[in-house]
Amino acid sequence: MNTQIKINKACEKANHVCDKSQYKEATFLEKIKLNIHLIFCKACRKYSSNNQKLTKKMHDANVECMHREEKKALKENLKKAIKEQQN
Repeated sequence: MNTQIKINKACEKANHVCDKSQYKEATFLEKIKLNIHLIFCKACRKYSSNNQKLTKKMHDANVECMHREEKKALKENLKKAIKEQQN
């Protein structure tokens, strides 16, 4: 049971580094440790693969965000609608 806890912690850390690596925030040493971990851990390889696919999909989606003013107006309209429903 003790080894399972260590494995889970190692995978948790590897997944965190994988996330950091996707956003170019991981250090060189972290990337080396991650790649060594990925050699031995099938679950983390799968996580890394899925993470890369998700990042690519988000990048290719060309999503445009709502402007702050539009978001603020939407929130105000929602608050008004909620108050009207409550009364």
